Amino acid sequence: MSQIDLKTAAAQLKKGELSSLYYFFGGDVASVEKLTKLAVRAAVGENEDIALTRLAGNKLDFSELADMVQMAPMLSEYNCILINDYNCEKPREDMRGYPADDLNKKLIEVLKTVPEYTVVILNVTGFEVKVREDFKTHKRSVTDKNKKLFDFVSKNGVVCEAPAKTPEMLGKEIAARVSARGGMISIPNARLIAEMCLSDSLMIANEIDKLCARANGAEITSDMIRELVHPRSDVTSYKLAKAVAAADRKTAFEAIDELNITNDNRGLIFAAVSGTFLDLYRAVTAKVSGRSMDDVISDFSYKQQFVVKNAFRDSSRMSLSRLRKSVQILRDTAVQFNSSPGDPRVILEQAVTKMFMTKN
Repeated sequence: MSQIDLKTAAAQLKKGELSSLYYFFGGDVASVEKLTKLAVRAAVGENEDIALTRLAGNKLDFSELADMVQMAPMLSEYNCILINDYNCEKPREDMRGYPADDLNKKLIEVLKTVPEYTVVILNVTGFEVKVREDFKTHKRSVTDKNKKLFDFVSKNGVVCEAPAKTPEMLGKEIAARVSARGGMISIPNARLIAEMCLSDSLMIANEIDKLCARANGAEITSDMIRELVHPRSDVTSYKLAKAVAAADRKTAFEAIDELNITNDNRGLIFAAVSGTFLDLYRAVTAKVSGRSMDDVISDFSYKQQFVVKNAFRDSSRMSLSRLRKSVQILRDTAVQFNSSPGDPRVILEQAVTKMFMTKN
C-alpha cells in the first residue's frame, strides 16, 4: 500500500476507506491518538465494546493474536484489533530467553495472515521511533529495529507518521482553540506556550485548559502564561545555557532558581542541562566542519528542528574550546552528582561558576 501524510490518512478514514493494517507513530502523540480513534470508528462504528480488542504491545501472545485476527466480526463490518506500543527494540518487558528478532518475526508472520474482514492498528504513544529524513527528497525512514515492522506495513497496509509540530505551527492552533472556548490570545503568546511546553501537544492541551479557566473570557497575556505555565526543564536548561554563552550571570542563576533542582529530580534536570550544552557543542562543531543544520538534524535524529535552529543561532557566542571545557565540567559534575551526598543545587551552581571562568 503506502506511507501517507497525516491529512491524507484522516481524510481517507473519514470517507470510510479502510486498510487491513495500519501503523501510526510520531512525536505528535495527540495526532497519533486522534488518527487511531478515526481508524477504530471507521472499522467498528459505535460498537467498540464488542468489536474492538485492545492489546498491550509488550504483553503479546502471538498464538492468541493469530486466533484473534481470524475471528469473524460481530455486530460490525470489521473485527478490529488495536496493538499499542509494540517496540521491536524491546518487544517484552522481560526479554530473558526471548531474542527480539525472533519475537518480531512471529508478529510479522501473524500480520501476513490478516483477512479482509479484520483491521489491525499498531500505534505508538509511549516511546520514540527513531526516524531520519533525507533532506533532498524529504523522504523519512525509520532507523532503529522498528524499521522491519515499518517496512512491512508500508508494503501491505498504511503507515502514517505524525511528526512533532514547530511552535510556529502550534501557535495558530493554540490561538484557534482558545478562540473556540471564548477566549483571546495573540499569536506570539500562543507560540510562547508551545515553546515552554517544547511542542508537547498533550501538555499544551492541559495548559490551555488552565489558562482559559484563569482568564475567564479575558485575553491570555504573557504575564499570565509565565505565572501559570511551568516550563519543561529542557526550556529552562536552554535559558541557562544561553545565559552562560552570553556571560549573563544574573539570568543564569535565575534559571537555576527556576529549575528547582532537588535530590528527587536531579537526574532528569542534569540530563536536560547536559543535553542542551551538547546541542550547542554539536552546532559549533558542525559550523567548524562546514556542515549544515539539516546535517545535524539528520545525523542526530532530532525530532524538534527548532532546537537545532536555536543552537546554531546562540552557539556563535561560545568558541569550540570553551564549549568543550563546559562539556568536560558537566562530565565531572555528573560524577560528583553520583558520588556525593551534597546539595544538588550547590553542585550545579559550582559547575556554572566554573563555566563562567572559562574563556573563549
